[in-house]
Amino acid sequence: MSELSASMPTATPAPDIRSARPSRRRWSFDQRFLAPVLITCILLGGQLSFGFLESYSRTALAIIAAIVVELVLARLFTGKWPHLASAYISGISVGILIRSPAIWPYALCSMIAITSKYVLRVRDRHIWNPSNFGICAMLVLAPMAVATLSIQWGNSLWPMLVIWALGSIIIWRLKRFHITATYVVSFIAFAALRSLITGHPFQAEVAPITGPMYQLFVFFMITDPKTTVRSKAAQCGVAVGIAFVEMILRLMQIVHAPYYALFLVGPIANLLEIWLTSRSGTIAPAISRR
Repeated sequence: MSELSASMPTATPAPDIRSARPSRRRWSFDQRFLAPVLITCILLGGQLSFGFLESYSRTALAIIAAIVVELVLARLFTGKWPHLASAYISGISVGILIRSPAIWPYALCSMIAITSKYVLRVRDRHIWNPSNFGICAMLVLAPMAVATLSIQWGNSLWPMLVIWALGSIIIWRLKRFHITATYVVSFIAFAALRSLITGHPFQAEVAPITGPMYQLFVFFMITDPKTTVRSKAAQCGVAVGIAFVEMILRLMQIVHAPYYALFLVGPIANLLEIWLTSRSGTIAPAISRR
């Protein structure tokens, strides 16, 4: 019996597949939540430091309106329940950036922003950043009822430095930092050029980029994966183009220059890319809806 047992191969117990799975999966973090975390930090930093919101209720209304419209339109157009990170970002952006004594612009702006994603599409791509589109639409359609955020961080640099550091880390992880960096460098260069043209101090020309509005603009609007071109070189080129058009609009003394610059340059770049890829017969894969 002992010899037979010795000659027979010893059966090894099957590994426990569940225990063999990497434990880090249990603690993995959905990358789609990084941007909502950052924009929430911007809101809290700005509100606690300077009270830059019109009110919490108006911002909450903008967020709720964006989420509700996202849920309804996603079910109608795709038959699926959407991930709500995008709607949250759009809603909170509207709540921060829109200024109005009335309540309805907050809901309407969010509704326009989300609707544009599903209605204004070319080859299954929406070509405008939703928040930017909604804000520009409100500035054109209801200029007497709305304005945009113009508050600066004041003499306290800590809120700005913390948010820029956190934002840079998150955007780096999302592989979009090159867009933000290109735009910031371009803005500073064009600010120097504007200073030479107008005779204004360089500090006055470059100061706007230190405000909370620009933190939303550089971290969320111009880096939106769904509404930017594909290649890294083209993305950097578009960032330079946005900064250049913004400079022209600022020289024309147009108040909402960054919003209008993105509104003009972003769709043109997307449409040009779609046209070029269709001509070459290598149409880019359709981008899934948010």
